[in-house]
Amino acid sequence: MDLFEDTPGDNAPEFSVSEIAGTVRRLIEGELSYVRVRGEVGRVTLARSGHLYFDLKDDKSVLSCMTWKGQVSGLGTMPEEGMEVIAEGKMTASGFSSKFALNAVRVAVAGEGALMAMLEKRKKKLAAEGLFEEARKKPLPYLPEIIGVVTSPQGAVIRDILHRLRDRFPRKVLIWPVAVQGEACAPQVANAIRGFNALTPGGALPRPDLLIVARGGGSIEDLWGFNEEIVARAAAESDIPLISAVGHETDITLIDFTSDKRAPTPTAAAELAVPVRLDLMAWTDAQEARISRAIGNSVSRRKEKLRDLIRVLPRADALLNEPRQRLDRADDALPRVLRQTVERRAAKLSEFARALRPATLRTRIKTEETRLNEWSRRLGPALTRGVDRRRDRLNALHLRSAPITQKLERQYKDFNALAPKLDAAFTIRLARAAEKIDALDRLRRSIGYEETLKRGYSVVRAGETIVTGAEAAKSAASLEIQFKDGRVSVTPDGAAPKPKSRKKKPDQGSLF
Repeated sequence: MDLFEDTPGDNAPEFSVSEIAGTVRRLIEGELSYVRVRGEVGRVTLARSGHLYFDLKDDKSVLSCMTWKGQVSGLGTMPEEGMEVIAEGKMTASGFSSKFALNAVRVAVAGEGALMAMLEKRKKKLAAEGLFEEARKKPLPYLPEIIGVVTSPQGAVIRDILHRLRDRFPRKVLIWPVAVQGEACAPQVANAIRGFNALTPGGALPRPDLLIVARGGGSIEDLWGFNEEIVARAAAESDIPLISAVGHETDITLIDFTSDKRAPTPTAAAELAVPVRLDLMAWTDAQEARISRAIGNSVSRRKEKLRDLIRVLPRADALLNEPRQRLDRADDALPRVLRQTVERRAAKLSEFARALRPATLRTRIKTEETRLNEWSRRLGPALTRGVDRRRDRLNALHLRSAPITQKLERQYKDFNALAPKLDAAFTIRLARAAEKIDALDRLRRSIGYEETLKRGYSVVRAGETIVTGAEAAKSAASLEIQFKDGRVSVTPDGAAPKPKSRKKKPDQGSLF
């Protein structure tokens, strides 16, 4: 029988909720197996499980969308709130909850205007974080030894860069090949920038001194990979100075704002990277000549000054006359001074000899021996008296501590006697408390409304509101009935048929 076949009369067939929900699900998934939906992105949630949930809306309706964890990487464009997009995928319906959603497998920005709006939003976000500030930009090295280039290995861009470097100042170049448009562009460019930064200076693959991220001109869609946030952040986080050279002079991308220097073209990037070798050699020659002239002039001035000093200085003989006279006077006085010194030292030595005669030494020793005996005689009794006083004090302390020791021993015995009694009393009190908690929990479960549901009752809700009357049920757009084993969603359909007369039961009132 067709579920939606019109049956004349009042004997319309009855169907279960599951039959209705299943038929709706088959219709939705059969007729809308693959659709493209255009709308504005509303709420966006990336769950901890990795699944993505977002809303598509217009001025009249909202469509729930979800993308499973394994499909997120292939979306193409990550939806952001307020973005105008076209989502592609399959419509799905849940028979259990009578809800439908779009399983989005691809998301694309809808039109150039939407792209520009999204670009402005990203610019404001990154600018608020300070990634565009000039203070954080690094100066470019004057003459880098190694230059890393992130671009496509085919095409005119890499040829122009290499040609210009050869013309100006040949340098070592490392090329990191990437896709420069399409879905793979942004992650590959970001990984290339981080990869160059991860290299070890002086390693087998040397770390560049300067990076160039380059691409030729194209439409905004072609250049969009360089407007992705992942690329802009990688450029901002680079420890190696970075030049962005994406598109033509009129093409401005997000990486241009976070790079250390923007070049209008890839060729201009090569010109910013290195100076002209011939110009540098000419400048070096000019500086060498200038330094040579300066040194020559300085030497000439110093020679002239030395000649002037030589002219004003006296002759060597005149300078040595006075020192020679002082030396002669010292030579004449030396024997006399030596003789006087020897006489003073001899007199002092005689004084020492008189003090060291045997009789004097014996007298000194006898005096010191007498003093030592006197100190020995006095020191013995003094030490004995000190030891006696300290022994008496120790005995007195021992006598005073005896009552304290006895009291501690009695208290320790009392505590050992009370410990088993306290342990038993505490165990009994814990058991009584546990019994009281169990009784309260049984009482809580017996008066909860879940127990009432098990006795055949149900709870009717309209949204989050509990319905307690027939009029409120009729005016609701949809109802949800909760039984003991689950919930069912229903839709009121006019007035209910007049019930058969039955014996009136007393009003049991609302459960709540």
